[in-house]
Amino acid sequence: MTPRKTTPPSYDFETQLEVRDYECDLEGVVNNAVYLNYLEHARHDCLHRYGFTFADLVRRGCNLVVTRLEIDYRAPLRPGDRFAVHTGLRRASRLRFAFDQEIRRQPDGAVMASALVVGTGVMNGKPGMPPELLAAMDGEPPAAD
Repeated sequence: MTPRKTTPPSYDFETQLEVRDYECDLEGVVNNAVYLNYLEHARHDCLHRYGFTFADLVRRGCNLVVTRLEIDYRAPLRPGDRFAVHTGLRRASRLRFAFDQEIRRQPDGAVMASALVVGTGVMNGKPGMPPELLAAMDGEPPAAD
């Protein structure tokens, strides 16, 4: 188990989204499970900004697998709320990566949820990840658009 970092996480990317009515439960707030979709969308966006897509990784024989997800719900999002998912990618160990994420309502910046997502890579059936992905996890900036 990878403990949560004691230093504040670094968020390198921001993904803007808006709550859709159908994502809410009968109480008029976003269903807890929907937050997982928001976080996953932002992780894909983060990897894409580094030049990776899941389809390309799979073609190269690499599958990224989430092994642990920890989420702290702080306040509910409601229909029509605009929000940003802030995402940072880092290496958690030799074989694990971690995404630090935070959902902030816009325009006030209130933190609605924070999450730690830990995973690993499987490369052609064995633990591993492409060197360029490991470099991104070690803090190398993404390629210019």
